Amino acid sequence: MNKTALILLVEGFEEIEAICPIDLLRRAEVNCTIASTEDTLLVTGRDGIIVKADVLLESIIDKDFDSIIVPGGPGYKRMRKDDRVMALLKQHAAKGRITGAICAAPTLLSDAGLLNGKRYTSHPSVVDDLQDPVPNQAVVVDGDIITSRGAGTATEFALALVAKLTGKEKAEEIAESICFPHQRVET
Repeated sequence: MNKTALILLVEGFEEIEAICPIDLLRRAEVNCTIASTEDTLLVTGRDGIIVKADVLLESIIDKDFDSIIVPGGPGYKRMRKDDRVMALLKQHAAKGRITGAICAAPTLLSDAGLLNGKRYTSHPSVVDDLQDPVPNQAVVVDGDIITSRGAGTATEFALALVAKLTGKEKAEEIAESICFPHQRVET
């Protein structure tokens, strides 16, 4: 049975941080569901690229996924105030499932209490909202929490998600197929 991933989109999401993980996870045969936290399936990213989500968040709020992925971008501020998202993150983590957050999105994990005692990283712009993120590390994997710094680290982030969900060998195979310059894949 294939693994599953839920990717949350809000108006103003960072396109690279959402699409790169979706693309690489699908190459690894992970069933990805893109959920809009808005009241429409069409979600506009920070640079005006419109992505059509598969579902509205409400329709899958009680469904279990092997992983939840939260991209950053300026919309993260609205997601931090979304009670549905915060409850979903807490319930998901309580079940020991994988949670990925990139750029400013680790602030959501912090708000949900998921970073207590964990090593993690984030975009430099939000370090004041967090306690002791690991600086200058593209991706940090600590148990079931995977974090990354920003758009420039989206491929490494996506490969770490693939490795965690489907194994290091599959992640390395995908890295090679996309001509990714690093052979080291975080697990």
